[in-house]
Amino acid sequence: MFDFGLRLKELRKKYSMSQSSLGKRIGRSKSVISNYENNIKIPPTDVIADIASVFNVSTDYLLGFDKAEMISVDGLSENQKQLVQAVVFELRDKTKTQKGLSERQQSILSALMREFFEKQR
Repeated sequence: MFDFGLRLKELRKKYSMSQSSLGKRIGRSKSVISNYENNIKIPPTDVIADIASVFNVSTDYLLGFDKAEMISVDGLSENQKQLVQAVVFELRDKTKTQKGLSERQQSILSALMREFFEKQR
């Protein structure tokens, strides 16, 4: 069985955050955070979403459905979001067997370089 409290505690410790400071960030008391970590209380959906946002993980990750951490694209332009999605897709593609970069990968890399160059201006 999945242990939400353990996952929450691991994330909180990973980010060197006290129960009090996490509580302040999500509008809950230290004792409520302790109850979540000890699986005494189950947080409501809005609190789970707030916790996911604080630790930059998906709600699925917090609930044990998804083992992968999420990548936040908040504050990025649509073009930047598309580039991030393309990079993630390329990294996950296990069918690539060639050595070196494919034309698609070269195109993505070139677009990333242009994007970073433009931001620095």
